[in-house]
Amino acid sequence: MYRLFIEHIILPIGDFFNKSSYIKQLKYWRIVDRLSVLELQKLQENNLKKLLLHTVKNVSKYQDIKLKGDDPYSWLQQFPVLMKEDIRNNSDALISSEEKKENLITYSSSGSSGVQSTVFMNKQEQSIIRGILTHWWEWSNYQIGKPIVQTGMTVERSVIKTLKDFFFRTKYINAFSLSEEQLKSLCNDLNHTKKYHLSGYASSLNIIAEYVLEKGYNIKLQSVISLGDKLFSYYKKNIEKAFSCSVYDTYGSNEGLMIAAQKDLDYMYILSPHVFVEVVDDMNNPVKNGEMGHLLITRLDGFSMPIIRYKLGDLGILLPKEKYPKNRAFNYPLLQQIVGRETDVIILKDDKKLTVHSFTGIFEFVSEIKQFKVVQNDRKGIVIEYIKSDGFTIKTLETITFELQKHIQDTSFKIDYKEVKNIPPTKSGKPQIVESNL
Repeated sequence: MYRLFIEHIILPIGDFFNKSSYIKQLKYWRIVDRLSVLELQKLQENNLKKLLLHTVKNVSKYQDIKLKGDDPYSWLQQFPVLMKEDIRNNSDALISSEEKKENLITYSSSGSSGVQSTVFMNKQEQSIIRGILTHWWEWSNYQIGKPIVQTGMTVERSVIKTLKDFFFRTKYINAFSLSEEQLKSLCNDLNHTKKYHLSGYASSLNIIAEYVLEKGYNIKLQSVISLGDKLFSYYKKNIEKAFSCSVYDTYGSNEGLMIAAQKDLDYMYILSPHVFVEVVDDMNNPVKNGEMGHLLITRLDGFSMPIIRYKLGDLGILLPKEKYPKNRAFNYPLLQQIVGRETDVIILKDDKKLTVHSFTGIFEFVSEIKQFKVVQNDRKGIVIEYIKSDGFTIKTLETITFELQKHIQDTSFKIDYKEVKNIPPTKSGKPQIVESNL
């Protein structure tokens, strides 16, 4: 009853006064979930065609592009790769002539790639991404009005967000300044309960999970939804153990791109009517499905400031079609893996690459190291900064070196260690595992 009250009375009233369409978008994506493969492909094609026709007509950056034929996917290849620096330094040339910049809403990236960028959208386009986010929560069996704990970075809650928290029964906590007092208060509220969902930045979810395990709380949640930063395998294990529930990962960006999320598979469903995903090599040529490459994202429903072939700075892999599970909840295309940021890669002398998982897969079993960061300044080797934990001895480092050499297979590649007292997060507040200065 409460969900119906929220959906049919409170949210429509909120949309009316806010001049938004949140509830309309939420209902739309519930319908899209039921479409067939062919219907989804046709919808994506139509959305892409509509976007590109609008863009060459109304966006000065692309006014010289001539669209020939009738295939929007061929049209797309005429558009240059969009870099964060392009958005940062020349946003006016990307905004549609049909819009006034001062009337648009700003969304800024976290800057975890080293370059912060700001995009602009209108209220309807904002409603789309808000509707998708809630719908992703629904994939984890959440329903509007069910109690949920949300971690985030908006410490000062606006009137609208405060009202949202109230009606959505949301406990909102600061993701990156979780004190002992905050953790204790939260866990006391959740102890011996089974009614809550939990959503937030993966790193903050892991902090809460580690505290629960350390203090011995008995907390069973309905589900946990990870967003914002990388859900490492050891994070997921900690969270599942602490809360005795499933963990659902999502992948998007603060520039208004809701790219993919988990439902019933280890893979992620790509929201293909909302985004088109390309995976390319260092020269921006497409790679085969199943191979790692740079992700280029095109938002298909953002007309105020079209985001086309945007290089996020992430590496990923599309799942080959022949590997698609026969039994799956939706017919969206599948993202096999998000490897991490381009700067999360260590390059060896023979050009072989080690991803961040090469290190987390080792360190998650080394309890004698509390935290670590891998720094590469040249192709000759790496320096691993570490914070000691109980039981640490010099043999701990020898074991790590031995395990890493199984991947590296080059004893001339130096692995040095540096004990530190603190490893600061990035400017966005997210933890940094690998720092490449090449």
